[in-house]
Amino acid sequence: MTTVDDLPAVRAGLDQARTVLARAVKHTDEELHALPAPEQRSPDHRALARAAIDATRTLRAAFLMAHVEAVYDELTAGRTRHLRVTELALAAAEAFPGLVPTDEQLVDERARPQAHKEGREIDQGIFLQHVLHSPHAGPHLLDAMLRPTPRALDLLPEFSRTGKAELTSVRLERTGAVARLTLCREDSLNAEDNQQVDDMETAVDLALLDPAVEVGLVRGGEMTHPRYRGRRVFSAGINLKTLHGGGISLTDFLLRRELGYIHKMVRGVLIDNGSVWRPRTIEKPWIGVVDTFAIGGGCQLLLAFDHVIAAADAYVSLPAAQEGIIPGAANYRLTRAVGPRRARQIILEGRRIFAREPDAGLLIDEVHDHGDLDAAVERAVECFQGSAVLANRRMLNLAEESPEAFRHYMAEFALQQSLRLYSSDVIDKVGRFSAASTTRTA
Repeated sequence: MTTVDDLPAVRAGLDQARTVLARAVKHTDEELHALPAPEQRSPDHRALARAAIDATRTLRAAFLMAHVEAVYDELTAGRTRHLRVTELALAAAEAFPGLVPTDEQLVDERARPQAHKEGREIDQGIFLQHVLHSPHAGPHLLDAMLRPTPRALDLLPEFSRTGKAELTSVRLERTGAVARLTLCREDSLNAEDNQQVDDMETAVDLALLDPAVEVGLVRGGEMTHPRYRGRRVFSAGINLKTLHGGGISLTDFLLRRELGYIHKMVRGVLIDNGSVWRPRTIEKPWIGVVDTFAIGGGCQLLLAFDHVIAAADAYVSLPAAQEGIIPGAANYRLTRAVGPRRARQIILEGRRIFAREPDAGLLIDEVHDHGDLDAAVERAVECFQGSAVLANRRMLNLAEESPEAFRHYMAEFALQQSLRLYSSDVIDKVGRFSAASTTRTA
């Protein structure tokens, strides 16, 4: 049976559609299994694999266009369960065979370099695109991602008592009413990977949930990297060496990062407070301090902060075009911050913005020499403890960033970023970057 023959069936009743999709995907998997491994395929083999995979993805998209809300309701027990993106995708793999890759298939993919994968995460991108676009499923998933993580809830009593939490890549310390998050991947210039995303979300949750905290402060620690030894660095962006090795996940890194800790910085952490009229989230203002540079994902963070302070010799950049991937929600937020022309210069042309140049004022609030930086930070954290700050930042964020517009942006991001991860130009570029240096500033 051809894909065209299957299309009416996957748009029919859910039970029939699920059976037809599972059968078609099983057939495709058998065809792929009969071919050599991806890295050993000839051009003809690659063409056969691509045709089979594309045909199956056409069925998946048609299935989801017809059934996404029914699928989501089944997975979440009528939207009474709050599954995060990774949990949701794994639940879908079990309940709807062939819709998304299984855990076993993902484990196999993760063991391979990016260039040797089948690209099964694209099927997760298709699934999550449809979920996020759904007017019922999408908001529910965003709410699930705003809830505190189990890890943070486990650590909260100890953090509230001691004011300290030592995570693998983030050090969290409360001094007075300030939660100070220090990025401490000293050897890799705070280049982000799955672990750092997990640690950052945990730290952000703790800062938001601790009632003694009024302001969050994010700053890079001192580096042991030979080129920057002893200097503070904010962030080098995504760890391209890890991406080349296949260790950057669509759901655990690229989507969790945007829908998890960065979105929580903007909207707050969602709690079950039993109220039908009070805000459901705990929000706090965030201040960022840029030492040396904020590249890629580091620059994206600046767009979520309420106040940014930078050293006079620092710069920011979003080299998305050079790397070939999409810089998270920066395409959504940067135009609002700097205007459309400068946004294209920064994202499409790779323009660096230096702290001392006039355009830096669109991204950075204060610029100071190193000797004056610490004092400026303390003045800022005191200013943002004002009693009216929370209500006003909430209204500013609502005016600047509609939850609906953000959701639709992230729906397209889920698909487009998954496609970019497996595009030949990205694989080639990442491989060259990784060969050139142990950790490339992304």
